Amino acid sequence: MELETFVHHLHFDTGKVAPPDWQVDWEDAPLPYKLYRGLPEIPLSADVPLTLSGREDQAEPSLQELGHFLWYVYGITQYAQSALIEDTEGKTAVSYAQLFRRFVPSGGALYPNELYVYVKLKDAPMGIYHYDAAHHRLLLLREGNYDSYLSRSLGNSCDLSDCFCTVFVSTLFWKNFYKYNNFSYRLQGLDAGVLIGQSLEVGTAMGFSSLVCYQFLDQSINHLLGLSDQDESVYAVIPLSVNPFNNSVEDEHNRGEIVSATELCREVPLLEHVSYTRSKRVIDYPMLRKMNEASMYETTESFVKIKKDSSVKLSLDSEMLLLPFAERFSYDLASVFRERHSPDIDFMMGKVSQTQLSTLLRETFSLPYQNDLDDRYGNAETRVSLYGSFYNVEGVPNGAYAYDKSAHALRRITQGDFREFLQYGLTMPNINLYQVPLVLHVVGDKEHLKKELGYRGYRIQQMETGIFVQRLLLLSCGLGMGGHPLLGFDANQCDELYRINSKGKTSLIQIPVGPYRPRAWLKGRLLS
Repeated sequence: MELETFVHHLHFDTGKVAPPDWQVDWEDAPLPYKLYRGLPEIPLSADVPLTLSGREDQAEPSLQELGHFLWYVYGITQYAQSALIEDTEGKTAVSYAQLFRRFVPSGGALYPNELYVYVKLKDAPMGIYHYDAAHHRLLLLREGNYDSYLSRSLGNSCDLSDCFCTVFVSTLFWKNFYKYNNFSYRLQGLDAGVLIGQSLEVGTAMGFSSLVCYQFLDQSINHLLGLSDQDESVYAVIPLSVNPFNNSVEDEHNRGEIVSATELCREVPLLEHVSYTRSKRVIDYPMLRKMNEASMYETTESFVKIKKDSSVKLSLDSEMLLLPFAERFSYDLASVFRERHSPDIDFMMGKVSQTQLSTLLRETFSLPYQNDLDDRYGNAETRVSLYGSFYNVEGVPNGAYAYDKSAHALRRITQGDFREFLQYGLTMPNINLYQVPLVLHVVGDKEHLKKELGYRGYRIQQMETGIFVQRLLLLSCGLGMGGHPLLGFDANQCDELYRINSKGKTSLIQIPVGPYRPRAWLKGRLLS
């Protein structure tokens, strides 16, 4: 299959991305976390605070703080069991699946991403570590100072000498390919984005500055971490500092330097650590490997800045409904992490106030988000935007709307009740949209930034979508509602509803949001 066709099917014809006779081998499922063998370990404190607060100015970060950061971002926080009922040849059998939950949502709770960190703290040897979520510890992969190596791999986009930690978000392809086949490629980008979004939330709450780097020399980064890019590859690099970043100012000498991944790899020896995934039979995934290879950068000459497209504007001839401005919304972030889940049959119709809707939309785009694609002010909101179909919202006539961030207003596209229309667009109707007042869609470029970034643009678009999805889910919970991200919807149908087909835009993900009833379930939290 050609890559262009593959990307199209991932969004508009998902039934064609996997073989029609695909069956999941549940007995041979991989572990939901990566395990290394025989590496030096640094245990992290299990005495994790139940609240997240800022830090003293100028205070040097500690290993304990880094442990708290990693646990809130991607630690295992809950153990759950779900019953699987099979009826074969008139006999009913019940089996139980064990799930290790984290604070971030993930497709099928499979968590295909892994976290690695480059640590520069007084109370730990300087070097590259893997975050072992199963045991809440760091495993030393490579000791030493790699500031220069990493800075050149990032095209000198930031000063790593000022960073106490650099986080690497990788994707381990088999971890959800075993279930979702080729559709896992779309999920992996979204899951990585949700994880980035969680990192930004936790880092901001703890007083850390961060810069999300999507452009780097893949081979040299993977080589430094000891990853085989046939199995696992880094998707994003996030330096952390206690000081603000200024990624718009680059050294004049370094700006013109072209660095090669092949040359960098020669500077450090190859790592040959042993890891364990549990699966005895790993099926090949050639499309994922082809997409990964097509997305890689060999030299820093490929790095670009995306210019703001002033031509992308909402229709000004549509009816505009100004939303009320309120004080900045604040909530206990750690409490929201613990309470957030994705309702499905639990949604129940309730009135949503205009203030709730206003807060949800405005605050979704208020998260500090510096990245290496934009200038110092950033323009991520021009790459993704929010549309929605609303029903039973105070002061808002039922209908389909686009959110105008600059005016903090809703621009009405069409009036009416579209719950039935959206319900019939679900490919797996596990949610009753008749009981949901807000059905939101993150909308982006139909060409997935291919012109500017090639096939790397597709996974970047999915990651940016995931960042805003996670922000939306946390805010929904903070406002007393629930949200459930869905990919099983008819994107063409939604694009027609919002009249964005002719504008080169498409609906990337659907998130029903609304009140829900408490679910009767037994669950155990893993807290110290």
